Amino acid sequence: MQTILGSTGAIGTSLANELTNFTDDIRLVSRNPKLINPGDELISANLLSAEETLHAIDGSEIVYLVVGLDYNSKTWQEQWPVIMENVIVACTTHKAKLVFFDNIYMYDGSNLNLITESLPINPPSKKGAVRAEILSMLWDAHKRGDIQAVVARAADFYGPDMQKPLSFLIEGVVKPLKKGNTANWLANDSFKHSFTYIPDAAKATAVLGNTPDSYGRAWHLPTAPNPFTGKEWVEHIAKELKVKPKYRVATRNMIRFLGLFMPVMKESVEMLYQYEQDYVFNSDDFEKTFGLKPTPYEVGIKEILK
Repeated sequence: MQTILGSTGAIGTSLANELTNFTDDIRLVSRNPKLINPGDELISANLLSAEETLHAIDGSEIVYLVVGLDYNSKTWQEQWPVIMENVIVACTTHKAKLVFFDNIYMYDGSNLNLITESLPINPPSKKGAVRAEILSMLWDAHKRGDIQAVVARAADFYGPDMQKPLSFLIEGVVKPLKKGNTANWLANDSFKHSFTYIPDAAKATAVLGNTPDSYGRAWHLPTAPNPFTGKEWVEHIAKELKVKPKYRVATRNMIRFLGLFMPVMKESVEMLYQYEQDYVFNSDDFEKTFGLKPTPYEVGIKEILK
């Protein structure tokens, strides 16, 4: 049994499809799980409940933690440590391996022009501090021998399922341009910014979970090299849509002001450092080890606009 915790999100849905290459025994867990493959087992569970988490993981060989919480620092601070503790205890109890889908928020934010697995953990934000905390919980459990764990780490991501809330690239650029409106970029449009293609991330995460030698470390999931600048992202997407590349840049001061009225903008302020410098995610180690290559950006753009 391979179990996905957070199965209704963009990553969980794509991961469920990829796991069929390894098993026919897939369990999907969320508050309101939905069938993805014929024969999937559905379990409704609140991972803030230790009892429900134990039940959801019972009988699992491999567990994938791909949960997404509301983009709110207070929510993350209150809920993520509880969820991680419940999942670790459940995996320990049922002797299940744990694959944690992670982001880069815990890394030092002073220089992101080459983001490798060796970048120091020194989070510059409240959300990053939470990610560092739960990552420490995970590795402590692994070092104690309670569980076998592996971390699948992605950059900001994008993908073809336009019905699910995805990354800023989808919400801020793709959707407005498709409607003939003005796109948005954050902070500065002259810096490069990597995005991981969701189908690539899901395929690679499934491979990690099903490769015994992968456990015990973090891996950067396949992500195309040579990312576009903000301006180039808008131009490439607009060209594919055959529309004018109309966009505005929301400066730090503008976002602070909008945050007075819009909670999501307020929550974005502490993360703007990622858009005020080159953000170049490197996945060479994974690609060389597993032979999986990322989808080129030009191809990914065509796919998300189909």
